[in-house]
Amino acid sequence: MKLCFLVEEQYRHDGMPLDVIRQLSAWGHQVDVVWPGRSLIRISEAIRAGSHDAWILKTVSGGPGLTLLEAAATVGLTTVNDARAIRGVRDKALAAVIGRRSGLPVPDTYAAVRPEEFAELPQAAYPLVVKPADGSSGRAVRLVASPDRLLDPGFAEAGGGLLIAQPYVPNSGTDLKVYSVAGDLYATERRSPLHPAHTVRERLVPLTPEIARITAEIGEVYGLDLYGADILLGPDGPVVVDVNDFPSFRQVPDAVARVGEAVLRLARTGGGQALAGYPAVVPAAAAATVPPARPAAAMGGAL
Repeated sequence: MKLCFLVEEQYRHDGMPLDVIRQLSAWGHQVDVVWPGRSLIRISEAIRAGSHDAWILKTVSGGPGLTLLEAAATVGLTTVNDARAIRGVRDKALAAVIGRRSGLPVPDTYAAVRPEEFAELPQAAYPLVVKPADGSSGRAVRLVASPDRLLDPGFAEAGGGLLIAQPYVPNSGTDLKVYSVAGDLYATERRSPLHPAHTVRERLVPLTPEIARITAEIGEVYGLDLYGADILLGPDGPVVVDVNDFPSFRQVPDAVARVGEAVLRLARTGGGQALAGYPAVVPAAAAATVPPARPAAAMGGAL
C-alpha cells in the first residue's frame, strides 16, 4: 500500500508515529512523510485522487496538518482518523458539547477567554479544572481552588485563546487512560497532571465492562478509530474528561505493530470519506447500538 503520514514538528522525534512508519516500511509498504511545519507543500500536486491509499495525521491542536488532511478527504481520499471527526475532539469546548449531547458522562463545561470570567460561577462549582480549549499533553491544566486564584500570574502562560473550566472530579490522583486501536481496547493507569506529587506506576490494568462500553461509545460518538480517552473514576461513577485522536498508546502491548496493522486495515476498508460537514456527530440514539468492544487482536507476522 502507499500511505502518507502528516507529522508535526512536536512529534518529529517521537516513537509514535515514527516507529509505526518504520514498521510499515519494513513490511514492504511505501510510506511518504510530510512535515507541515518545516517544508513547502505543493498541495495541488501532493493531494490528488489516487495518489495514496490513505493519509494519516499526527499533529498538534491548531497545527497545519489538519487542514491538509481535510484537503485530502475533500478530494475523496481515505484518512485515518476520519478527517470529519478530528476537529470535534481537538476543540475541547466543542468535544464537551458533542459528548454531553450524545449521552457520554462529560462534566459541566464552561468557556471563557479570560480566566477571571469564571469568577461568575457559584462557589459550589469550585474547585475548577481550567485548561486551554486547544491544549494537549496536559499543558497548562490547572486546579483552581477558589475564584480569587483565577488572577494568579501563571494563567498568562496559557498563551491566550479560549479556556474551558469543569468542576473537579474527586479522585485518587490516578488517571485512567483507555486506548482504542481500531476497536481493540486497552486500559492503563498514569499519574494525574493535577497531582504531580502522587506516585503512580504506569501500567496496563484490567478493562471493566463499564469502561469498555464507555470507551467504545466514545469512538461511535466522535467518529474515531485510533483514539485515547482520559476517564476519572469519581464518587458518582466514571467521568470522561478528555478525548485525543492518535495518542501515544503508551503501555499498549506491541503498540507499534498493533497500530500499524490497524492503519492498514482502515486504509483497506476506507476509514475516511469525502468531507460532508463538521463535526461527524452520531445522534444520541446511536448509543444504544454501540457494538461490544473487541478483545486485543493477536498479532501475526509481516503484513
